[in-house]
Amino acid sequence: MRLIYRIISELFLLISPIIILYRILKKKESINRFFERYGINSKHRKRGKLIWFHCSSVGELLSIVPILEKFENNSKIKQILITTTTLSSSKIYEKLHLKKAIHQFFPIDNKLIINKFVNYWRPSAFFLCESEIWPNLIHNIYKNKIKLILLNARMTSKSYNRWMKFGSFSKKIFEKFDLCLPQNNETQKRLNFLGAKKICNLGNLKFSTSKNLKDNILEKKIINFFSRKKILITAASTHFDEENFIIQNHLYFAKKKKINNFISIIVPRHIERTNQIKEAVEKFSLKPHLHSSKENIKNNIDIYIVDTYGELNKFYKISKIVFMGGSLINHGGQNPLEPAKLGCKIIHGPCIDNFKEIYKKLNSMNISTKFKSYNHGTKIIEKKLNKKMLNFYDKKIIAYGDKVLNLTYSEITRLI
Repeated sequence: MRLIYRIISELFLLISPIIILYRILKKKESINRFFERYGINSKHRKRGKLIWFHCSSVGELLSIVPILEKFENNSKIKQILITTTTLSSSKIYEKLHLKKAIHQFFPIDNKLIINKFVNYWRPSAFFLCESEIWPNLIHNIYKNKIKLILLNARMTSKSYNRWMKFGSFSKKIFEKFDLCLPQNNETQKRLNFLGAKKICNLGNLKFSTSKNLKDNILEKKIINFFSRKKILITAASTHFDEENFIIQNHLYFAKKKKINNFISIIVPRHIERTNQIKEAVEKFSLKPHLHSSKENIKNNIDIYIVDTYGELNKFYKISKIVFMGGSLINHGGQNPLEPAKLGCKIIHGPCIDNFKEIYKKLNSMNISTKFKSYNHGTKIIEKKLNKKMLNFYDKKIIAYGDKVLNLTYSEITRLI
């Protein structure tokens, strides 16, 4: 099986320039940094101990920021290498302001490219975050006797069933990990069945809080604008067609409930869809405003579209009700913990398979509510609008997150 995977990775390398060119044209790849995919580095390694974290996307990167901040204060660690797969995650990284950290795009999982990459950076430890498993890379890390950690691991039933089909091949991959830190009980059981040796279930790092959370605020002129408005709902990380739920609710409360001077906020998961969302808003004779626009915000706008990365927390702070995107389509949902920490009430659709345990906990704390249809969702919004709600940092969530963070950091530092 390993030989077959190598052959596939060699074939992928041959067609990769076409794929990368397509992604550049779609603005999903950096034209100035695409060469990093081939192990050609744009940054330099410093002397001393270096640790490497790989996060596939924005959510995974944000979930490990608190532990990155811990290592920032560790005098033994001289440099932190962070690799990501998506362009959006690289833009989020730029806003983190981590002094010891450097960012590179994740190289193609080809034997020669991985060898070149690992030999240059020579990490003391390598952290794969959540669900990114790359066989060639894992074999190389193991061969070079580098500590290998699966951090905040998450394995869906679909992924588990796929790995189980490959039997001994899967076991040889998972038994190479020096430490697996699952984020839930289901993942713990699945990792055990797949052959992982040392598993410590210390909790989900997504509950932990970054030091930058309280300092991340909107510009004064934007805060002043929203202070004169009633925010109906903030839609976070929306995917295709989910914006329609917000538009329909905005129309309902404007026409049938005759609420005046209110506004809705949409923060799409992928900002390249901005024009599409803007057109959908205008189709219903509603007035949109783009966050990136340098024009003054007019008082009569209906929908405020956040078309920049790394701004969500700023809007959570001025919101009372948040709709979590990715839950009305077959995507598995998005992480609801950031708005929950900031005291927002969360509503979501039925498709939340990737965050079931988190939503279960939030539901038990009366923080999140599921709706099954547009009409049901509207009734929930109406009910919550009639309640007096104050934004505050949820102390229970933050205390639990700090506990998970400290236990995780302690377990890792004992190993590396």
